[in-house]
Amino acid sequence: TSRRLAAEIGASTMAVFNRFQNMAEVRRAVREESFARLNARLDSLPHSDDPVADLVAAGAAFFASGVANHHLYRAMFIDPPPEDDDLGAETFERLVALIRRCVSAGRFPAAQESLVPVWAAQLWSMRHGLVTMTAAELLPDEQARFVLDDMTFRLLVGYGDDPARARRSIEEGNRAAAGTPPS
Repeated sequence: TSRRLAAEIGASTMAVFNRFQNMAEVRRAVREESFARLNARLDSLPHSDDPVADLVAAGAAFFASGVANHHLYRAMFIDPPPEDDDLGAETFERLVALIRRCVSAGRFPAAQESLVPVWAAQLWSMRHGLVTMTAAELLPDEQARFVLDDMTFRLLVGYGDDPARARRSIEEGNRAAAGTPPS
């Protein structure tokens, strides 16, 4: 509500409506800022010679961002978006591009182009579910990270990646997302 927002920022409701005409504009601004922050975090990840590690790093950054900023995550992915709002499309396309890199590098040898967006949706929904469960305090953070790595491993191998390479890529991707130098 406008009153709650005003109280949270230490201003009057008039101050809120001097900047925004209505709460729909506030919601849109929150979504824009939230996606800008997520995309900046994804942009800050290093690019490596291992596209699967880069895919894992992006997923780990997505998860960490969602858990750390669950109020913004809610505005981005749980609350219905305003009409004509496709802010999430760029984030999804980033995921599709990362999967295409993995396919091009031969890590997912049996891939068909029609499967790439399906795999992106699988990876996204897996992470979304774990962020939601963690933010709702239904699953402790460390347990969610374990489940995330295990499910990621199973999907990568299902996409055709070598199990040993997939495990190494998961380790490297998690290190990259945490800002830890590669081993």
